[in-house]
Amino acid sequence: MCWGRAALTPGDAYHGGVPADPPATLLTRMAAWPFARPVLAPTAVSMRRLALAGIVADTVIMSTGAAVRLSSSGLGCPDWPRCSPADVVASKNAGQTLLNTWIEFGNRLLTFPLVVIAALVFIAAWRYRPDGHKRRDLFWLGAAQPLGVVAQAVIGGILVLAKLNPVLVSVHFGVSAAIVAAAVLLWVRCQEGSGPAVPVVRADLRLISAALVGVTALMLAAGTVVTGTGPLAGHADTPRYHFPLEGVTQLHADIGWLLTGLSVALVLGLRLSGAPARTMRAGWIEIGALLTQGAIGYIQYFTHLPAGLVWVHVTGAVLVWIAVLRLFFSMRDRGPVNSTQTPRAAALPTRQKEPLDR
Repeated sequence: MCWGRAALTPGDAYHGGVPADPPATLLTRMAAWPFARPVLAPTAVSMRRLALAGIVADTVIMSTGAAVRLSSSGLGCPDWPRCSPADVVASKNAGQTLLNTWIEFGNRLLTFPLVVIAALVFIAAWRYRPDGHKRRDLFWLGAAQPLGVVAQAVIGGILVLAKLNPVLVSVHFGVSAAIVAAAVLLWVRCQEGSGPAVPVVRADLRLISAALVGVTALMLAAGTVVTGTGPLAGHADTPRYHFPLEGVTQLHADIGWLLTGLSVALVLGLRLSGAPARTMRAGWIEIGALLTQGAIGYIQYFTHLPAGLVWVHVTGAVLVWIAVLRLFFSMRDRGPVNSTQTPRAAALPTRQKEPLDR
């Protein structure tokens, strides 16, 4: 008998009453289903799309979380995991409007699609075999997504039970930013080979880029302190940082100016040194996002912090974070991803028909 690679069909499962194929795992068989194939037998394209979906989902949950706080809805559901001691779902609670309750409860419901997306990203990263072998880096970056969701659920529950302690709110936001960073790195790495990182720009420019990442993280942290100090931290009885609002706002602005200076210096250096096109493109995107964010920040300050504009500012901060990370990761190259795709269940060994069978 001769054996080859052929598509598996129900009719080929048995030949003359005898199993024609070697045993296949359940996952391998499921990977033959069209709707499951992008996850269980991901190609470079489907892996990239799923990683991007993870970034979008993480950004959306950070944005809706900011809406919860800025609308003073953080205690719309005063208990956890139930909405209240008496109700599992949203209901009228003392001291909260029904709108506040539904805003908080709605944000909790978004955890379910986030869990699904995180699980799909992890499974795809686990099953991805661009060169015929599992990529351990992608596996762990994929695992960070569902693990991050679990960690955030626990922190969020503690946060509600602690009546929105401002330090825990800052930690909650910081962990979300870390999850977004892992998602961005996964999206970048799944488009690269597994070779060693080769710098594509000068060492001083890479150093400035690393400083840019650190300063951006500092700016995000300072932003949580500003919100936790000011009028939008929640209801009047919500715990706040005991800092002068004008002082922490000025510190936040100073960090923003430092970030702007580093960004301009970096993009100028990239331009003059002949950096690759993709790195220059990432630099211009980062500059544009940062300037837009700075303009929104000053407008919201001089218009006395309208909640809607502050929400746009917080969402913009997440987008700046993503742009800075993309710029940082574009400064090295690991070569192209291997063109060999993840083996599919449809490519199982089957017995080819012999002359006597015809």
